[in-house]
Amino acid sequence: MKPLLSKTTKPFLIYVLIVLTISIPVYYFVVDTIWKSELDEHNQIIVEKTAYEFNQLKLSEDQLGKSLKLWNNIQPETNIEKISANRIKGDSVYTNERHLPFISEHKKERYRCLEKVVYIQNRPYLFTIQTNIEETHETIAVIAMITVFFFVMIVVGLLYMNRRLSASIWRPFRETLDRLKTFKLNSQNKIEFPASDTVEFEELNQSLYKLIEHNISVYKTQKEFTENASHELQTPLAIIKNKLDLLLQDQDLTEKQYRIVEDMNRALTRSSRINKNLLLLAKIDNNQFDNSENFSFDQLLRQSIDILKEHFEQKNIDVQEYIESNVRLNGNSSLTEIMINNLIVNAIRHTLPDGSIAIKLRDSVFEISNSGVEKLNTDLLFKRFSKLSADHHGSGLGLSIIQEICKFHHWTVSYRFENNHHVFSVNL
Repeated sequence: MKPLLSKTTKPFLIYVLIVLTISIPVYYFVVDTIWKSELDEHNQIIVEKTAYEFNQLKLSEDQLGKSLKLWNNIQPETNIEKISANRIKGDSVYTNERHLPFISEHKKERYRCLEKVVYIQNRPYLFTIQTNIEETHETIAVIAMITVFFFVMIVVGLLYMNRRLSASIWRPFRETLDRLKTFKLNSQNKIEFPASDTVEFEELNQSLYKLIEHNISVYKTQKEFTENASHELQTPLAIIKNKLDLLLQDQDLTEKQYRIVEDMNRALTRSSRINKNLLLLAKIDNNQFDNSENFSFDQLLRQSIDILKEHFEQKNIDVQEYIESNVRLNGNSSLTEIMINNLIVNAIRHTLPDGSIAIKLRDSVFEISNSGVEKLNTDLLFKRFSKLSADHHGSGLGLSIIQEICKFHHWTVSYRFENNHHVFSVNL
């Protein structure tokens, strides 16, 4: 994951790089065109000034011929040649490349040339002048270096500005985010966001205020309803169960009536268990348990095994124990005991008679495996009231409670099926 400014800066830098790269040949074309235009103007001025100066000298024809010959010798890039009237033509401007053998055999230079007919003492002369143009590769190299320099300046400037902007403009957003991270719905404390002079951030804060207030209100209502419903149901369920127990002890009941009452008692027992489990889940969700205890996990595990020993014997289940000693943890011992019991009871319930169960506690990993035939549906495994077998005695909340207890302690629970064994692992 990358910061927002980095995501916006990278495309911008790529765009700038592309534009600057394209600008190099454009710069060269523009500079070269301007250069040629200036050289054409320079050549035109030289030609006209030279013709004007020769006309001002008022030389004889012989003196003029000697002067022109001398001019052509001492000005190697110019040539003044007398022409006949039928060779008179318009000005010609062109670019030419010439070898410079006096410098190097492979040396080439570009020249901007002008051929113009001038009149000296009323006679036509063809004036040719050539002026050196800066070499192409040198021009491109200089332009490229300047472009790279400015691109580096842009990159450095943007990175610096990004850091400054991230530290100043985005400070209110980061403070808001930090307060949201520490906010807990069950604490019900009013959250305060920092004031910001940025319209978008202030709108975000106001929207968060309204959202949090609404969630707190809904949370309070839901919590009160869950607690009240669970507590209020406990009393009538207990009364009905007592009445049914008394009715079962009545000697005048017929066999049919006894079966009906017994079915009602089983359904009532299951309803009471579901109610208690829902109340437990609600308390876990509301963080109503203390997690600051330091307890011995291995002792709780051995106690649970001893308590459930009778259930192992009823189904003739072979129990294998691999329990490490002195495993101490911080958390809630009551919830941990419930988790251990639920995992063991779940293993017993889904193990066929004469099956096997292995209970392991090693390297901060608590693992229970039981013999089985087919892998469980992992999509429904920890969902509330999901049925993974034909057994109707459970409440459908056992594995959900296990998962919530693990979340409460920041543990992770996982399931796998290997070697015809269902394996539940809890990383402590």
